[in-house]
Amino acid sequence: MNSLSGVNSAMNRKVRNGFTQLFHFGYHQAMSCIFPVAIFGTLALSGAVNLPFIHRYDAILLVLLTVQYLMYRSGLETMDEIKVICVFHIIGLLLEIYKVSMGSWAYPEPGFSKIFGVPLYSGFMYASVASFMCQIWRRLSMDMTGWPGLLPAGLLGGAIYLNFFTHHFIPDFRWWLTGLVLIVFWRTWILYRVRNVTYRMPLTLAFVIVGFFIWLAENIATFFNAWKYPDQHQTWQMVGFGKISSWFLLVIISVIIVAQLKHVKAGRADRQSG
Repeated sequence: MNSLSGVNSAMNRKVRNGFTQLFHFGYHQAMSCIFPVAIFGTLALSGAVNLPFIHRYDAILLVLLTVQYLMYRSGLETMDEIKVICVFHIIGLLLEIYKVSMGSWAYPEPGFSKIFGVPLYSGFMYASVASFMCQIWRRLSMDMTGWPGLLPAGLLGGAIYLNFFTHHFIPDFRWWLTGLVLIVFWRTWILYRVRNVTYRMPLTLAFVIVGFFIWLAENIATFFNAWKYPDQHQTWQMVGFGKISSWFLLVIISVIIVAQLKHVKAGRADRQSG
């Protein structure tokens, strides 16, 4: 009887500990999503409310700039993370300008903060991925094993980004690039810590998971008229599942840049301490 009671007690402790770990993991995930949530919240609110004296796109830009400032001033983001976000904003904005010019999607509403038909706030949607990456990396004390190094990772990331531009006039190599991702990162694992327990996950699996959730966010964004695909001008419909592969590849670019910067910073800290 005492033995059975001991087994039940051990199982209860294991279940409680599991829920505690899940709660802490969820908390850090939620805190890392503050900026993406701010973006989609602003899109939803501005789409439901008629804004006087200011265009919707301009208002969204002002709100997001304010959120970024407040996150930095409050210590939720560091200056290094702000720099990474700015890099992603530029990368995303250049891609947006090109895609809009090719008719892939459109921003039909007026605004003073539009460049070549693209509102400046759109770069923040890419920067929000970088914000999440930086935040979760720091909050879960993330690290990687089997990182392939700057040259193969950088060349692959560059090829993926270039393919987003070139597939309009030469064959789309996304599936070949996806195969290269599996080859280059097949030995790479993410290590992350929740309280005092370390877990690990294949990096390619993390790419798929994040890409899927960005695809869900994209459906929300188009529903609130953040932008429109050609088949959504008459009425909203779900973004095709094929877009998951695009986000999968875009996430890889994000991880490559963030991970390489983290490795460089860690190496610099080791040299200074030595």
